[in-house]
Amino acid sequence: MSIKAIFANISCSHLETSIPWYETILARSPDANPMKGLVEWHFAGAGLQVFEGPDKAGHGTLTLIVDDVRAEHERLTQAGFEPGTVQEADYTTIVQLRDPDGNLVVLAQPGKA
Repeated sequence: MSIKAIFANISCSHLETSIPWYETILARSPDANPMKGLVEWHFAGAGLQVFEGPDKAGHGTLTLIVDDVRAEHERLTQAGFEPGTVQEADYTTIVQLRDPDGNLVVLAQPGKA
């Protein structure tokens, strides 16, 4: 098997509510709307799909690796979000927050920040 890319998928109950939320988190609009009820953001070798599937909404976890978790915490706070506190572990520093459906979104910076 030759894998070209990996897409994470998060289910939401209302795409029209989730798109602006993820646009703020990702600091840009979706790259594609391949079918009704689905939008995608594309990154080098990876992507995020947000799918309107109310029966599965709120049960996902998404981890985004960032360069500066403290700067992202500040940016999101200024945007009106309520990210959790910056948490340091042995090998990474993280911030957790929930999307409008309750899916867990983790911003992680490798190493101590």
